[in-house]
Amino acid sequence: MTGIAIDGASYEVEVRGDGPPLLLIHGFTGRGSDWAPFLPYLRRPRTTITVDLLGHGDSESPADPARHAIERQAVDLAGILRRLGLAPADVVGYSLGARVALRMAVAEPDVVARLFLESPSAGIADPADRAARRTADEQLAQLLDRDGIEAFVDRWEKLPVFGAERAMPAVERDRLHAARLHNQPAGLAASLRGAGQGAMEPLHDRLAGVTAPTLVVVGALDATGSDRARAIASGIPGARLAILNGIGHAPHREAPDRFGPLLFDFLASATPLHATLRRPT
Repeated sequence: MTGIAIDGASYEVEVRGDGPPLLLIHGFTGRGSDWAPFLPYLRRPRTTITVDLLGHGDSESPADPARHAIERQAVDLAGILRRLGLAPADVVGYSLGARVALRMAVAEPDVVARLFLESPSAGIADPADRAARRTADEQLAQLLDRDGIEAFVDRWEKLPVFGAERAMPAVERDRLHAARLHNQPAGLAASLRGAGQGAMEPLHDRLAGVTAPTLVVVGALDATGSDRARAIASGIPGARLAILNGIGHAPHREAPDRFGPLLFDFLASATPLHATLRRPT
């Protein structure tokens, strides 16, 4: 792992392997190493790039929530890919990471070859609903400020959206719980305030401009997430949608044997539109 400073903030970044670049972006309370179980099974050699988002893992946690904004982190990750000479890359994102990945495809299309979105959101279009989400996220952030990481993780894991995780093997649940506790409360609080769904710019009206071949994956038990995923897949030209029955918000954790083939087949089969759209040098 190595720190890469960009626009005044340092990201923990790990680059491994050789071949076409693949950027993997974790979800809220996660870190780049969350993707490690999948990397040995890639069906072709890859240069994998994993990052800890701001406020997570070993990346910096700026005090200003605005520095954690989805819009700014998307620009940061695009800049990291360019600095590493690894753009365009195939981009995979889960939940919070999927929102960053989608923003990259909208605002930094030259760095995104293929786009794989797991349990994504394009933001909240209705202003009242967006304000309500900001209020809910602020309450969670205050819990982190007041009671610390253990109390927060205990409440977080009891949210209905993560109900399907309780069917995972105990050893996997324990590993996930320990990983969540590894985060710093101030970092997660700033992320909630600056990068939550209520804080991000809604992207529904910009989906038609996404040029990257796209696959959207979601679990059927995540009812709200399924609605969001359908809206994104229908808004992106040519996007495909996979809804996994019996699975909740985190297919890569809950059913890796079903998630992995979807990811690997997509990365192996889709032809990036950039191959035909790239400008001559």
